[in-house]
Amino acid sequence: MVSQTVCVQRVLFLLMNCEFAMVFSNAAETGADVPSPEADSSPHIVAIGASAGGLEALEKLFDGLASDSGATFVVIQHLSPDHKSMMANLLSRHTAMPVVMVEQDMPIEPNTVYLIPPGSIMHMGEGKLTLTPKNPRTLTLPIDVFFKSVAQHYGAQSVGVVLSGTGSDGTRGASAINDAGGFLIAQEPEDAKFDGMPRSIIATGLVDAILPVQQIGARVLAHISNQPIVQAAVAIEGPRRLTTATSPEAALNGILRLLLQLGGIDFQEYKTGTVMRRMNVRQVISLESYLELLANDRSELLVLRREMLIPVTSFFRDPEAFEILGRQIIEPLVARKQGGDTIRVWAAAVSTGEEAYSLAMMFLEAFDSLKRWPALKIFATDVEQQNIETAGAGTYPESISAEISPQQLERFFVKRGNNFVVKNDLRQCIVFARHNMLAAPPFTRMDLVVCRNALIYFKSQAQERALKRLQYALLPRAYLFLGSSESLGELQRDFTPISAKHKIWQMVKPLNQPLDVSKGGSYGYTAAQPMVIAGRTPRVKSTEVEQGYAALLQAFSPPAAILVNARQELVHSYGNVAKFLHLREGHASLELNRVLPESLVPVAVALLFKAAREEISVTSDNLRFTSHEGKVEYLRLSA
Repeated sequence: MVSQTVCVQRVLFLLMNCEFAMVFSNAAETGADVPSPEADSSPHIVAIGASAGGLEALEKLFDGLASDSGATFVVIQHLSPDHKSMMANLLSRHTAMPVVMVEQDMPIEPNTVYLIPPGSIMHMGEGKLTLTPKNPRTLTLPIDVFFKSVAQHYGAQSVGVVLSGTGSDGTRGASAINDAGGFLIAQEPEDAKFDGMPRSIIATGLVDAILPVQQIGARVLAHISNQPIVQAAVAIEGPRRLTTATSPEAALNGILRLLLQLGGIDFQEYKTGTVMRRMNVRQVISLESYLELLANDRSELLVLRREMLIPVTSFFRDPEAFEILGRQIIEPLVARKQGGDTIRVWAAAVSTGEEAYSLAMMFLEAFDSLKRWPALKIFATDVEQQNIETAGAGTYPESISAEISPQQLERFFVKRGNNFVVKNDLRQCIVFARHNMLAAPPFTRMDLVVCRNALIYFKSQAQERALKRLQYALLPRAYLFLGSSESLGELQRDFTPISAKHKIWQMVKPLNQPLDVSKGGSYGYTAAQPMVIAGRTPRVKSTEVEQGYAALLQAFSPPAAILVNARQELVHSYGNVAKFLHLREGHASLELNRVLPESLVPVAVALLFKAAREEISVTSDNLRFTSHEGKVEYLRLSA
């Protein structure tokens, strides 16, 4: 190999039946593994949010509502605290149901309309409505607050309706209703006097129906009574007959194939609750009929895929859990680090990024509080590219002010129109990347791994495999933070609880066997796992070394290359590779990201991924790097 500045060189990486996949991460939807679209028999709570122009919309909506549906209706408006509301008298002219102004701890009854009083924030409890005073000095979002409380207490029996209004109130709360399996309707923006609120909720992609206000009442009744609707029947009777499936299992497999073809994600290991929910929304009674509907309605297929990936999150979700994380994990971790150290965090399944930014804010605040400023690198991943792009842009609606303190908003965000945009010093702490933790190897050497409210949407075997990947990513004595409904299962013995209630653990025992990366749906490959002896670098058989060398001689003369195993660790070298290997300060490791120059690591990993996935040889463009002697040189990497 010629080693001259500006001369193009080659380094070859061999793969021996190994999987090297830059991974994706996901979220799916709750539900049983066995499909059953039966509805819950508990009463529905219909929460209706309205602001500017909302009176006219409310009158038309209640004109189309029967008075004996059995549901409870709650209207949340933006009202001036100094103005005596006449809404009860006005709405009484458009419905036979009683219309009541809410008082503190008022029990709810079916077939009744409840109105928020001026100057109040209203919450839904178990069977009653509670009130707190509105703070006149801060931005308050009463629709968001009420939607979230309804979702928390009534789950799939929640119905959220967003009518005319300016701004984005209701958007964050609508996500909570969707996450709980509830039903969402938005007024058609062209039909609304002010379209800001309807357009904001529609932009989430979570809305189940977008209708003129005159049709919303009938659609609500059809949903809560589980009655068929015309649109579903028309779609099913369309010209395209996709399947000859004769069983629900075959139809479900056909649905999952359509999803795979649409976006390249295999949902075989996800629970089927979202499919059942969408069937209820579209009033389709069989999986076979729903498969036909999906085959003829691309928009419904897009909605199903998006809901399978659950783009639902918020800043500091479960505030008490984040408070424990900050006090017992983040602050002690920062206190142990020196100025030249790096804190590494993997935030998996981050959806649109709020959780990753929450973690970054907490670390930066701890740095200032403790007067220590180590480097911070947060790897934030999700399976959905659209989520990653949204997260990377760092632009969020003004409604996040209900989730973030005024001090944090001022320090970490800048206001632009009706949005808040992340400042550069917060954004630069995070690397957002598409990554599927069910399909390929995890990140490694992490001080903290956060994966909340994603595992619960996987089937049991997939949950176990994902948990092992999360464990594998951790350094000894590092920390794992899961969602409120998630557990460690059989891995409990390898961890000690920091807060069992809030699902925060410290790893006390690493995995006692190599990570199995042979599974992973459409991304799976057979992974060779060389035997580990006494903790030393795995050895490979001499015949494999000879076969590798022969392949090198055939492709290059003279060769300079390294051979890596399934964990991307160097196990053999060929030719003069010393100039390309840089031993880093810190713990000894033969992982590629510890022995290659930093400028070459991303390209090397990407090449290995592509070569393994497509079973082809790949070569990079010219790459610039600096040798040990400080000379600028150029090379190509091949895998």
